[in-house]
Amino acid sequence: MLRLMMCRKETEVAQSVSLGDDVLPLGERLSIGVLFQTFPLRKVKAVLRSEGKASVRERALPNHVVIYYVLMLALFMGDSYREVMRRLLEGLRHARRSTGEVKLLGKSGISQARARLGHGPFRRLYEELVTPVATKATKGAWYKRWLVVSLDGSTMDVADTPDNEEEFGREEGSRGPSAFPKIRLVTLIESGTRVLFGAVMGAYGGPNATSEMELAWQVIGNLRKGMLCLADRYYLGFDFWQAACATGADLLWRVKSRHILEPQRQLPDGSYLSKLYPTQYDRKTDRNGIWVRVIEYKFKWQRETEVYRLITTILDHEEAPAEELAALYHERWEVETALGEVKTHLRGSGVVLRSKTPDLVRQEFYGFLLAYFAVRGVMHEAALEADEDPDKLSFLHAVKVIRRKIPAFGIFPPAALA
Repeated sequence: MLRLMMCRKETEVAQSVSLGDDVLPLGERLSIGVLFQTFPLRKVKAVLRSEGKASVRERALPNHVVIYYVLMLALFMGDSYREVMRRLLEGLRHARRSTGEVKLLGKSGISQARARLGHGPFRRLYEELVTPVATKATKGAWYKRWLVVSLDGSTMDVADTPDNEEEFGREEGSRGPSAFPKIRLVTLIESGTRVLFGAVMGAYGGPNATSEMELAWQVIGNLRKGMLCLADRYYLGFDFWQAACATGADLLWRVKSRHILEPQRQLPDGSYLSKLYPTQYDRKTDRNGIWVRVIEYKFKWQRETEVYRLITTILDHEEAPAEELAALYHERWEVETALGEVKTHLRGSGVVLRSKTPDLVRQEFYGFLLAYFAVRGVMHEAALEADEDPDKLSFLHAVKVIRRKIPAFGIFPPAALA
């Protein structure tokens, strides 16, 4: 049934859409404007003006069109630059009801247009528009009163060029350097919808190398009161925990086995209260400690059993029992699934980011995140209509539907280019 919901209106053709419209029916979003509706033209132009990148004269490829072109590059990763341009122009022809004004640029012209725009507008568009989308009706997004989010990091391969290698570095292993330069990224994910928000990127190696923890410090400020953030043991440190707490969000993080957490009060659900300290001296003198609640349990995976130890800012065991939090923590793997969708289903298995220069790599990175957000937004609407968990929708199927409909009907409503 859910699969049918994603395509039941595929054959509908919208006649026109006012530029002032904020909401389109799901079927029309799939057919004429998933990118346009998610990132309205007026917002794109406003971002370009704020970044000093608004087109001051008529060009064969105006800057606001370049924005949508880069998003289409993410959706059609397997196609060449010119083929994606052809798909874009098919949409423009449909919108303008004319073919005489449209010019197919060559690879050089496309690269010049992208270089002229840079990555700043894409980052600004991402930071301003990509936020959690779950409503109270979204299934799988909430634990009681908390919106569940996760923090995690990953890497992506980029084109093997001297400029990219110098800027981003390679992974050094026992068998030599990696085949491609890499970028590192850290992101928050809205667990129920798999929306990636607050993401930042940096160099993996070389003189510009940025550690995952450095990037995490930039991401953590996107937490808000009412969220419950899950994170792996890698991120736990006194200063970082304190900074995350200061956002108003509640936390549920795993702890390394060597971390000392002495029980100070046993609770009826098997958890206990303890304190985090900035230094060993503070622990010995019981100064500057932060109260946390500790949950210990065993997790059996195939034939192995592993001991997990979590700490949380939720000190009331009646409000959030230990057994429920232990089960909830494994929602953290949603971030791995989401990153896998970006790197495999959207980008393509074994495919690297194709941009040849560092600035265009950054542009393409944010283009991927924006395109992923557009797909996930449509899936969230479909799940709401079906009253189902968004996790039960097929991401790959949604991408296929959107890819199929964009060339047929265009990314722009007819009135949008007036």
